[in-house]
Amino acid sequence: MTTLLDLAPEKPATRPSLFGLDREGLRARLAEDLGLEPKPAKMRASQVWQWVYGHGARSFDDMTNIAKDMRSRLKETYSLARPEITERQVSSDGTRKYLIRFAPGIEAEAVYIPGVGRAGALCVSSQVGCTLNCTFCHTGTQALVRNLTAEEIVAQVLVCKDDIEEWPSSRDDRKLSNIVFMGMGEPLYNLDHVARAIDIISDNEGISISRRRITVSTSGVVSEMQVLGERTDAMLAISLHATNDELRNELVPINKKWPLKELLDACRAYPGTSNSKRITFEYVMLDGVNDSDAEAKELVRLLRGIPAKINLIPFNPWPGSPYACSSWERIEEFADIVNAAGYASPIRTPRGRDISAACGQLKSESIKQRASDRRKSASNPAA
Repeated sequence: MTTLLDLAPEKPATRPSLFGLDREGLRARLAEDLGLEPKPAKMRASQVWQWVYGHGARSFDDMTNIAKDMRSRLKETYSLARPEITERQVSSDGTRKYLIRFAPGIEAEAVYIPGVGRAGALCVSSQVGCTLNCTFCHTGTQALVRNLTAEEIVAQVLVCKDDIEEWPSSRDDRKLSNIVFMGMGEPLYNLDHVARAIDIISDNEGISISRRRITVSTSGVVSEMQVLGERTDAMLAISLHATNDELRNELVPINKKWPLKELLDACRAYPGTSNSKRITFEYVMLDGVNDSDAEAKELVRLLRGIPAKINLIPFNPWPGSPYACSSWERIEEFADIVNAAGYASPIRTPRGRDISAACGQLKSESIKQRASDRRKSASNPAA
């Protein structure tokens, strides 16, 4: 089911948003803008934080433990407006995809997948477009527009929690338990904003998603992997997809800069890696390209000594793609070899394929036919 929201573009907010500030940043902002002394500023920041991220407050009027005159000052000074959802699609399997407009021409997609992790996972974007040009990935066919800010990354989580009605964050029957940075873009090319967003998302007085349930996927930006681990303590996923440099240079061109040996050495050195904190290696199954028994055995050899889990991902087709998905029988035979070597190798069930929300299918609507154009065409076939 697809819901197309025909919303008139909102006027740019004249008041700054409070999303995307860490606790110290929020305290400093309130102190500077409202002239608060350090102790009152810290207290107000804590109250606002809990209302925004713990209760999903959409208005300062909802913040009932703050005096009315202070609420008025906050309302006059700041905005709690969410970004515009220009399209919301719901798959037959319950997956939800949001096309979110942060500014004119600045759109990205986020995907909520129920039943993943402890309860459900949100796949967030860190960039609009991508620079990596991985040949099996639809997102890679869209040129990079810009990095998303910490505010815009966190807003994707708020939009999802609004839609699945998961406020307050402290409720026992949570539907969102995991965050994965596996949407549009390469997170490690936007590490400052990704790290700040993780600090906000994991804060236990707000959204409160454990860092052990936040996974950052990289195609292999080796220079930033150590920094990611030290700054965020997040789980690491590697978009691997090949067992030799020649093929990986084709599938994941960043391999030309950081080849497999350098990438796997960085994995072995990733902070905190252990049998209880394994690195996930993502391996898309491409028919006749990377799915032979020999490649399964080589994959096992390459990962020897790295606490690892291997996610086998059936290729998700998109228009114009040069690849086909391996047969289910071939994927299972590949998985058997990896499992026999002692590695967990779950086969990821494709989710949201019917709304192009599956792994590798995300692409901003800013370069697709507009939803409004589609509706006009449907109502006026002659056009």
